[in-house]
Amino acid sequence: MTQDKPHTGDEAAPSPEELREEVEATREELGETVEALAAKTDVKTRAHERTTAVKQQVAEKTTQVRTQLRDKATHAAHIVQDRTPEPVRAKAATATGQVRDKAVHVGELAREKAPEPVREKADQGMRMARDNRTPLFAAAGAFIALLLVRRARRRR
Repeated sequence: MTQDKPHTGDEAAPSPEELREEVEATREELGETVEALAAKTDVKTRAHERTTAVKQQVAEKTTQVRTQLRDKATHAAHIVQDRTPEPVRAKAATATGQVRDKAVHVGELAREKAPEPVREKADQGMRMARDNRTPLFAAAGAFIALLLVRRARRRR
């Protein structure tokens, strides 16, 4: 072991207690160094930690993007609705009601005639549509308003 100070003949030899303390301090330093080296060489644990961190970042980013898309779709729907003249909005509301009624009627007919596996898939699709109702309505409303505005311009 090396000492911090070079040994000269003038100094008194360290006592056994001082030597024990120095050896103990050196052991602690060596133990910490070994632990640090072992942690660096444990590739599996480091990969797992990195994977966990990346998964968390992806989840946070996904939530952020989803919220932004939902906000933008709602904002776009409001802009289209605000810029659409009242007669066009009334026609769009009437057309939406008619389409909804017709869709319900066609859905009932298809459900009566469809085999069980097809019904299960259709139910699954309906649940997904219900869960994502706002963006679907915003997109449908914007599309219908766009079609009605184009139709009104062609008539002029």
